[in-house]
Amino acid sequence: MARKSSIDRLPEEVKAYIQAMLATGSQTLDELIADLRERFPIESASGDLPSRSAVGRYGQKLERRLAAIRASTEAAKIIQAHAGDDKDARSEALTAMVQTELFEAILAMQEANEDAADADHGERVALLSKAAKNIATLTRSSINLKEFQAKVEREARAKLLAEQQANLQEIAKAQGMGKEQLDFWMRDFLGIKT
Repeated sequence: MARKSSIDRLPEEVKAYIQAMLATGSQTLDELIADLRERFPIESASGDLPSRSAVGRYGQKLERRLAAIRASTEAAKIIQAHAGDDKDARSEALTAMVQTELFEAILAMQEANEDAADADHGERVALLSKAAKNIATLTRSSINLKEFQAKVEREARAKLLAEQQANLQEIAKAQGMGKEQLDFWMRDFLGIKT
């Protein structure tokens, strides 16, 4: 397992400040290092502040995470714009993306363990157990979402049928249709048992 970065080992206040400055992108690396030395003199004097290259690597990692979040947010906006959200299409899309990522992570882990002669089987079992627990939670979430979507569809259909039935009754009354004709249209056209 990789060692924690020097920034992850910093006090939370310093780490949060570095993250905020990197996220805003308002300073160059050199300006940020100078700002850190000025803002946190105790850490600077004790040599606990990260190097310029460590800040640069951390900034790249943070930027990748922020880019992934921006891409996911944009995808959710597109899904919402095209699907509305009556049936919680965003959750469905998010669940599918998470399932894909979990599947790919499990495959990568299996490939890595096949390549490593001295793989720690206990660690592998622990990771698989954690993944299985998360997959079970995700599956329950997916089932609940499908039940919710089916309920929304049933309610929308019932509402539409009620509106069509009311419209048909108004038209039948205005056109002078008899009960037999009205029953025919309700039964054969709308599928409503009379």
